[in-house]
Amino acid sequence: MTAFWQIFWLSAPLFGLVFVGYAIALWPRWRAEWTALASRFVFTVALPALLFHLMSGLSELPPVDARLLIAFFGGCLLVFALGRAVAARGFGLDGVSQSIFALGGVFSNNVLLGVPLAKRTLAAAALPSIALVLVFNSLTLWTLVTVSVEWARHGAFTLRGFGRTAVQVLINPIVAAILSGTLFGLSGLHLPDLLEHALERVGQLSGPMALIVLGMSLTGYGIRQGWQESLAICGLKLVVQPLTVWALAWLLGLPPLETSAVVLLASLAIGVNVYLVAAQYQTLQATVASSLVASTALAAITVPILLALLRA
Repeated sequence: MTAFWQIFWLSAPLFGLVFVGYAIALWPRWRAEWTALASRFVFTVALPALLFHLMSGLSELPPVDARLLIAFFGGCLLVFALGRAVAARGFGLDGVSQSIFALGGVFSNNVLLGVPLAKRTLAAAALPSIALVLVFNSLTLWTLVTVSVEWARHGAFTLRGFGRTAVQVLINPIVAAILSGTLFGLSGLHLPDLLEHALERVGQLSGPMALIVLGMSLTGYGIRQGWQESLAICGLKLVVQPLTVWALAWLLGLPPLETSAVVLLASLAIGVNVYLVAAQYQTLQATVASSLVASTALAAITVPILLALLRA
């Protein structure tokens, strides 16, 4: 219980910032375009600056165990398959809807929620592990859901479709910052002092800003429609996925820090990208919107519980 309260009080201010952002966006005079501008700044400037600065010092960072990728994405694959089965047998959804339902059970809000939480609860030593997952996360999970949807529709998946997905991931500012920072770090060069301090200052702002922007974005989603399916998605995402990843990490003999990092990422609320996929395929939009709001609120309790169990 002591470990739970320690982690709860560490993470409570972060979730508090999410609800501050939510309250700001509910202000009658607040404009949706202001939220869009804040979100664009966080995704294209603040978080990329943090991640580039982190990875530019790669030679000084602790080594990252690649087994964490097997633990994390292996868990995603298993829970995705389970999610499709639950969607088919429990709710009678078609193949496309099954894919979106299952994606909600595995796609975490790793950027806006994961990076600040990892810095606060696991310390900076966990960030290289977080960054490694971030590099592969979008490409792997977007490809997985695309294959699933296309197979449900046509019984096939094209190389051209995969190519388009890969390009979109590589030009993502977050992934580009991690990759370019890694290459710079491997080169052995050092950033000029002025640039080093500038990136450090912007990076320090990125965590609080990301959480406030997350809260602002949640006001655009309802919580009433499709609540049964939404509850099932939240159960998969907040309970089944982190426990599955934890079990795989234990079977692989992953060290404690890396285990904590991948379980933290697996335990996070559903990422906004799931709603974008639902909108793209015109299915389960209301259900996914409900899941985004509900899982973010519930994660304030479930994440500290899981991290406390890990420490115990």
